Amino acid sequence: MIKTAESVTKYHPDKICDQISDAILDACLTQDDTSRVAVDAVGGHNTLFLIGEITTKADVDYNKVAEKVYKNLTGKRIDCFNNIVSQSPDISKGVDKGGAGDQGIMIGYACNENEMKIPQEMYLARKLLEPFKTDGKSQVTLEDGKISKVVLSVQGWTQTELNSKVGKFLKLLLTTKDFQVYCNNTGTFKIGGFDSDSGCTGRKIVVDNYGPRVPVGGGAFSGKDATKVDRSGAYMARWLALQLLKKYGARETLVKLAYVIGKAEPVMMMALVDGRKIDFDIGSFDCRPQAIIEQFDLRKPIFQETARNGHFGIKSYSWEKTERR
Repeated sequence: MIKTAESVTKYHPDKICDQISDAILDACLTQDDTSRVAVDAVGGHNTLFLIGEITTKADVDYNKVAEKVYKNLTGKRIDCFNNIVSQSPDISKGVDKGGAGDQGIMIGYACNENEMKIPQEMYLARKLLEPFKTDGKSQVTLEDGKISKVVLSVQGWTQTELNSKVGKFLKLLLTTKDFQVYCNNTGTFKIGGFDSDSGCTGRKIVVDNYGPRVPVGGGAFSGKDATKVDRSGAYMARWLALQLLKKYGARETLVKLAYVIGKAEPVMMMALVDGRKIDFDIGSFDCRPQAIIEQFDLRKPIFQETARNGHFGIKSYSWEKTERR
């Protein structure tokens, strides 16, 4: 079996936009923990645009928040413009009574392949990028559980330097020496980030989830407060998958939740344990958006960190803790 996954550094253009969106969310929650936020950032080539809907009592200069995040990441300034309005009343009347802020399908997954409980190819792709502080991407292919191909592209590094880094990293992991490495495969990667490419919030949803081995529901996380089940429902699904992995001593678990706008309870809950569908006791778990928010304390300004380092597999996140609160 062949499995491949990629990851990106927090300096990648799309990840810069994710962090800006979540920094704006955090700024609103810091002053008003009932803030409703749905903000996207689109940027590139010295210009950034913010667009979306925010309903809050917080007094936040959205442009200044975005400019600060960009300056902290790159050391550079950027011209920022925004067109942010209040949440649609058609949405808010459903959320006000505790219902989901949108329809959608959320996926949760867990496996026993590493300490992060995520697919091994995704785990390795993430780990490969840890030493780098510039724009970069990694990709790892496993064949029958063994690394067969590694792709690494990092701004400001030579092919020789990257090959050395990859070699040292893989020596700690490999059970075979028969693999191929592709480092900065065009020969050079001097210009990166917004100087070379545009970015957009939510464009790395497979990286944010579990890699292409596991299906995604389709909704991005960043820039959305927890009344949006795209985010809170996905966190709950992950927690449920971890619960089932532990309960059954399984190799892998997959959970699917589905919601309809304005209704609190999911319209679907389904779980697979090692590929076998199990009876899901829906009454044992409260998957209403407000209950998820309470369980994981999702009114706190904790979200910019998730946009940097991944949404799953980080032990400090409340939805990664298997004990029930």
